[in-house]
Formats: sequence, structure tokens, C-alpha cells
Amino acid sequence: MINVPATIRISFRALRVNKMRSALTMLGIIIGVSAVITMLAVGTGARQRIGEQMASIGSNLLMVLPGSTTSGGVRMGAGTQPTLSTGDADAIQKECLSVMYVAPVLSGVAQVIYGNQNWSTGITGTTTSMLYVRDWPLSAGRPFTDEEMRSASKVCLLGQTVVDNLFGGINPIGQIIRIKNVPFTVIGVLDAKGQDPGGHDQDDTVYVPVTTAQKKLFGTAFPGMVRIIMVKAKSADDLASAEKEIAELLRQRHHIGQKQDDDFTVRNLTQMMQAAEQSTKVMTLLLGAIASVSLLVGGIGIMNIMLVSVTERTREIGIRMAIGAKTWDIRLQFIIEALTLSMIGGVVGIIIGISSSEVVSLIFGWPTVISPVSIILSFGFSGFVGIFFGFYPAYKASLLDPIEALRYE
Repeated sequence: MINVPATIRISFRALRVNKMRSALTMLGIIIGVSAVITMLAVGTGARQRIGEQMASIGSNLLMVLPGSTTSGGVRMGAGTQPTLSTGDADAIQKECLSVMYVAPVLSGVAQVIYGNQNWSTGITGTTTSMLYVRDWPLSAGRPFTDEEMRSASKVCLLGQTVVDNLFGGINPIGQIIRIKNVPFTVIGVLDAKGQDPGGHDQDDTVYVPVTTAQKKLFGTAFPGMVRIIMVKAKSADDLASAEKEIAELLRQRHHIGQKQDDDFTVRNLTQMMQAAEQSTKVMTLLLGAIASVSLLVGGIGIMNIMLVSVTERTREIGIRMAIGAKTWDIRLQFIIEALTLSMIGGVVGIIIGISSSEVVSLIFGWPTVISPVSIILSFGFSGFVGIFFGFYPAYKASLLDPIEALRYE
């Protein structure tokens, strides 16, 4: 019968005798575990940030862009030829069964003035539906009314960045601001959204009725013209059918022949964001896999040191066998030594990995998320490495001939 307590005591005694060697052997495991935890924390943080930015844009989104102009045989790209109108947006809302909300957009940049404060920001002419398309609630005030839309009223909703730069601590509701020297009454404040996936501040914006933007701010090439149309499908499963319905409807409304190119483009923003998130997920796994190589290197280091230890302690092994130690007593002794080295290295690596993640986040400003799963996996893998790479030296030690071992010098 294997005397496990005695074997454990012998293993720990052997490790204490060679403290420096044990510490250096653990170094590979420490570096490997800390690298895995840090890399996974950085990757997971990046993926979470993209997920938050995706949620801030909205869900199940489609964007309809106008066509492109051609100059000297060079196509200028989508959005350079005005081909969309508020009539198109109304038709999409009424006739496309897979669509929930539609918001036409006519945007531009202008200086906004309040008292002696001014701020250059993006002005977005749209409808109240934009709040539902973008899942963007108001933190104060109210949205546009139908009457304000029809009469092109001079009212506006402000993003939080604009509020901070123009009003400071003053309540903006009911205040008068000037956009292109046109007075507008602030009727609402948009909830804070933060940055979009492109790094742009979504809160640096002013919403006005699209009719007001057309008639009093930016003008139009033709009545009702808009630059883009934002569409929210009823669900993620309806995105493909919504895209198809919109394309068929606009081809019909724009009198586009069967062999003619579309004068518009429909883009699936949700798929684009999901592709970005998937890319980040793959990058996280890649970083973790690269860092895991350090663990394997640490395991090889443990095996090398244990082989050296077997050679150095050949006489000790022979004496133990001569006084009755069984084959599995010898194997268990060296496996326990290897496992102890890897597990202690794993614990120290976890502490260093968590600290490194916090330091990376503090110095570089990268978001890091330390997952309990990554800690458990790293610790478990370090134990597996200890057993796997410690088995061969233990097996080799257990096969020594006691007589030959006793004669070893």
C-alpha cells in the first residue's frame, strides 16, 4: 500500500533543500499563467467594449445610402448623389412588413451658440422615430411632436456633450440657442451614449426636425431630400427580409429598370458590428493561445529539472527501494514534486496576471476584464502541465534497479 503522507513529506523536503532551483523552475509556469490571464483580460475587455458600442448604436439596424455620382468615368462612391427622400422613408415604414421603425436623416455641421458660449457640432435633421431606431431615450424633456414636424418648428434635442459645453450646470430645457443664426428652443436632452465603434462621440450632436433642417438650415437639391435613411428591423431574423423588401420598394419608386444599377445602397450595420466582435473574439483566443506556449515551455523546464533531480538522487532512490519503497511510491514522490512546483507557480502567476491586467488598464487606458473562467483554466492547466511533464521523470525514477542505484556515484 502506498504511504501517501510519507511520500508527500519526502517530496516537500526535497523541494526545500533546493530552494533556488525550485524557484527558477517555477518561473516558467509563473510567466505562462500571468501571460495567459493578462492576454485574455485585454482581449475580453476589448470584446466587451465593442459589445457596449454595438448596443449604443442600436440593434437590428439597416442604413440606406443614396447613389453615387460619376465624374470623368470615376465613380465617387455611395452617398454622393442625392436620391433619397422623406417620401421613401414613409413608404418603407408603411409597406415593408419586416420593418419596425424608419428615420430619415439630413445632417451637417454648424456652430451652436448660447449666450457667450459656442460649440461646433453635428446637426441631425430627423424624426422622433430616430430615438427608437437608435434605442436612445431622453434624460430630460420631450421628443418632437407631429405638429412640430409638419410645421418645421425651430425646436431641438441636445446631446450630453453639447449640454456640458454650452450650459455647464444650467438646465437647458426651455433655453434658446442659435444654429446658423436661427433661434431654436431646447425641448429635450438625449441620454449619454458614449463613443461609437469608430471612436466618435455620439453625444456631440443636436437633433432637429428633418423638415426644419431641410427648409431652414441646410436646404435641399429637391423637395424632401435626405442624406440617409436609418431602419430598424423587427428582429435580427427579419434583417435579411427587410433588406430585400427595401431594395425592391426603392427600385420600384425610383423607376429603376431590370438591367439598371441601383441608385441606393442598403447596408446591414448589425452584421458589420457582429463581424467586428467576432474578429475581436478570434484575436482573444489567439492571444490566449500564444500566451499558453509559455506554459508549455514552463512544463518542459519542470521536466528537465526533474530529470536532473532523478540523476542526482539515484542513490536516495536506491536506498528507498532497498528498504521497501514500491514502484508507485517513487513515481508519486516525483509527480508530487512536479505538481507542487506547477501549482505554486500557478498561484503566483495568477496574482501577477491580475496585477498586470490592472497596470495595463491604468497605463494604456485599455479596458481589461479578468474572467474567473480564465483564472480557473490557467490554474487547472498549470496543474495538468505539472502532472504531464512530471510523469516521465517519475516513471524513469521508478524503473531504476535498486542494486545499480546503490552503486551509483
